[in-house]
Amino acid sequence: MKDLELPQYLFDVNGYLVIEDALSSEEVAVLNRLIDEQNLPPPEVSPRFGSAPTLGSSLLAAEDVPESKMKGDRMAPVGSGFLDWGKPFCDLLDHPAVMPVLRFRLGDAFRLDRLYGMYMRKGMSYGALHADYGATSKQSKVEPGEYYAFRSNQIYDGFIVVAWALSDAGGELGGFCCIPGSHKSNYRLPRQIDENFEQSPHVVIPEMPAGSVVLFTEALTHGTASWHAEHDRRALLYKYCVSHMAWTSKRVEMPSSVELTPRQQILFREPGDPLRHFASLFEEAVV
Repeated sequence: MKDLELPQYLFDVNGYLVIEDALSSEEVAVLNRLIDEQNLPPPEVSPRFGSAPTLGSSLLAAEDVPESKMKGDRMAPVGSGFLDWGKPFCDLLDHPAVMPVLRFRLGDAFRLDRLYGMYMRKGMSYGALHADYGATSKQSKVEPGEYYAFRSNQIYDGFIVVAWALSDAGGELGGFCCIPGSHKSNYRLPRQIDENFEQSPHVVIPEMPAGSVVLFTEALTHGTASWHAEHDRRALLYKYCVSHMAWTSKRVEMPSSVELTPRQQILFREPGDPLRHFASLFEEAVV
């Protein structure tokens, strides 16, 4: 992405940004093949796969899941999750399509906080509208610092989700949905939208052909629309945060089967003050 002026503006206004053709059809096919080799249980048993670190019972991630639906994957061991399934998963950690966008959202120093895959089958519903920060979040009364803000000509966005589409999604197919601009709202999500969000004209389901990637702030009111496609939904979610923050005390571990680049290794460091105790991800020496 050579010209960031337009995507920066659209991300700021909408709270999310879709980049199409971030992956080639060949890259998508390789990732899907590696997932197939894992012989995962059907999505009806566990809609998540390859999570890291293990989520505690009270720590539901960006697309919240009732505990009754987290049978299999939520008890996976702490580790590197699907990163140990092959280098193509690690190549997405600092993919050139998303790093410039993450930079103007999180600055020069940020870390990988957690990751997991999602899959859905026709007829499945999953994930009500919610926001992890801001007026709609459960943490709305805690001390500020982990939410969308703008000052000194710089966006400070505590957590950003990068979701890679490995199958066609969006629109009438279902999948990721959100209320554009809701990351800046000062009021809670109205019940009239929340109770029937899939029929609300205020909720959008962005078109995401296979190979697309969507980046969104956790302050955005978002969720998952029911899946209507004949093919399964597949997505890989990588969650990044500014370097001095963390969602949980547990950490994603570096994969044991893949040699990471110096920049990728920085993403796994313990939280630290940006540029003082946590290195820049954009120095020539580490790129």
